[in-house]
Amino acid sequence: MLSTILGILEDTANSAAGLAGLGAGIGAGIAAIGAGLGIGNIGKGAGEAIARQPEAADNIRGNALILSALIEGVALFAVVVTLLLALK
Repeated sequence: MLSTILGILEDTANSAAGLAGLGAGIGAGIAAIGAGLGIGNIGKGAGEAIARQPEAADNIRGNALILSALIEGVALFAVVVTLLLALK
């Protein structure tokens, strides 16, 4: 199985388009993982903050939503850049 994967990677590395596609796939994966970790940390922090100060729940929830939207925007931008690399 490992030799099959290495053979595919070797064939891919022989062309510039293959390398661009490989880089785009890795970049999109890293962008998705980063966005997931960031939004998870926001949710964790918001949950802890609401547990400590329930009276500020509306403000905390609103800020968490705005931050999550900004992170999703950055992740979407990263995926667009990787698609541009793949389709170049």
